[in-house]
Amino acid sequence: MKPTLFVLAAGMGSRYGGLKQLDGLGPNGETIMDYSIFDAIRGGFGKLVFVIRKTFEKDFREKIISKYENHIPVEVVFQELNNLPAGFTCPEGREKPWGTNHAVLMGKEVIKEPFAVINADDFYGRDSFAVLGKWLTGKAGAQNDYCMVGYRVGNTLSESGSVARGVCETNKDGYLTGVVERTAIERIDGEIQFTDENGQKVVLDENTPVSMNMWGFTPDYFNYSEDYFVEFLKANMENLKSEYFIPLMVNELITNGTATVEVLDTTSKWFGVTYAEDRQSVVDKIQALVDAGEYPEKLF
Repeated sequence: MKPTLFVLAAGMGSRYGGLKQLDGLGPNGETIMDYSIFDAIRGGFGKLVFVIRKTFEKDFREKIISKYENHIPVEVVFQELNNLPAGFTCPEGREKPWGTNHAVLMGKEVIKEPFAVINADDFYGRDSFAVLGKWLTGKAGAQNDYCMVGYRVGNTLSESGSVARGVCETNKDGYLTGVVERTAIERIDGEIQFTDENGQKVVLDENTPVSMNMWGFTPDYFNYSEDYFVEFLKANMENLKSEYFIPLMVNELITNGTATVEVLDTTSKWFGVTYAEDRQSVVDKIQALVDAGEYPEKLF
């Protein structure tokens, strides 16, 4: 059974404006997402599921999905503020979506096989999809056994400013013990560093694994996510900015011993348009990969 690729495309880029998922950056106007889909197909994935907002469905179907339909089966699900468990209503004044793990929950009815979760607007690279596709292919019928692709932090920085990353803590066997969100990570005088909660400078090794929101799950993950979302809402309903993030759920499952998450190493270099100034550098990096033969001139 081939795994499914679940693409989180409901969020708009707050710092970058517009439907950034639709921004053409490749030599023939390819989007970052086009490269992810291309890499996923050659990495052994058999189906695509997109979670989007209903408001841009028409645009999305015309510009995005029409490209892939002849290459791989595609489904669309919707993340809306009022998609809540029985007994809960969206509080007045809430505009922010409920977060990445709420988006994941939207796939419950259409995903019955092992699946990967990625962001629509991150360039993950060929190797990461090969590694993840191979791992998931062996997991049909498995439960409580998940993975994430751990990028080497040195491969994920922006030249335009500092970045926030989920820094992974692992045990000696390479399993995740926690993800700590760190902000303002950047390379200064050759060293990758950030300032911790006590104001102390912390230097990170070049190969420290960080989470770029590239996960591998089996369908039992949906049930845990549903149950925990109820707890999350009870605790956070009044906070209009609270979000139900994937690492929150994952941390809960590994802390209480329900599941294990293997951290898979990848040689891929991540890049994305974190700042508007990053755009040209992403265009150049993609062109360099095309020139090197990693990708064809025209993808679809």
